[in-house]
Amino acid sequence: MRKYILIAALAVLGACGGGSETNPGEETKKDEPLAQSKNSSDFNTKFTNFLNNYYHLKDAFVLSNNEMAVTSANLLVASADSLDLKEVKADSSIVNMARGYVQTVSAESKALVQEKDIEARRKSFQMISDAMYDLVRTIRFDKEVVYHQFCPMAFNDAGAYWLSSTADIKNPYFGKKMLTCGEVKDSIDFRAK
Repeated sequence: MRKYILIAALAVLGACGGGSETNPGEETKKDEPLAQSKNSSDFNTKFTNFLNNYYHLKDAFVLSNNEMAVTSANLLVASADSLDLKEVKADSSIVNMARGYVQTVSAESKALVQEKDIEARRKSFQMISDAMYDLVRTIRFDKEVVYHQFCPMAFNDAGAYWLSSTADIKNPYFGKKMLTCGEVKDSIDFRAK
């Protein structure tokens, strides 16, 4: 009977982890720190706002809403002008490249506001989208995934890209006419894994 009690006690200790399984000299793994952004939190907040204003502009074209496009473009200009690229943790050549993309977004957004019809505004949106894609990749924005999407039929089959916060296709170049025409070409994800 004692033998059975001893075996049962050893089995319980083994199953519950009662014995020490750490080898002497072996360190136990410590909790790893949470992933931190390479850019300052102030920059990330402003850049997230900037990106959201871009998404609102894209949504205006999805809805074919001219007034919303003008309002969103003006907000995009304001958020572009408020970005402090000195807060990007990169060398000066990358910061200068990023500055060029931000200036392109701002200038094209101002031009978009001056256009008279939605199709001309969509052409400006295409140039804004191309600069935004390059900008997100240059600064290595690491707070969210950004989807790079493509419509092969835009602008008489020349094709055009845009950015989205989701993988769902909502085509800003055709709106309701061809809402789901397009595909995801890239997902930009610099978040720490």
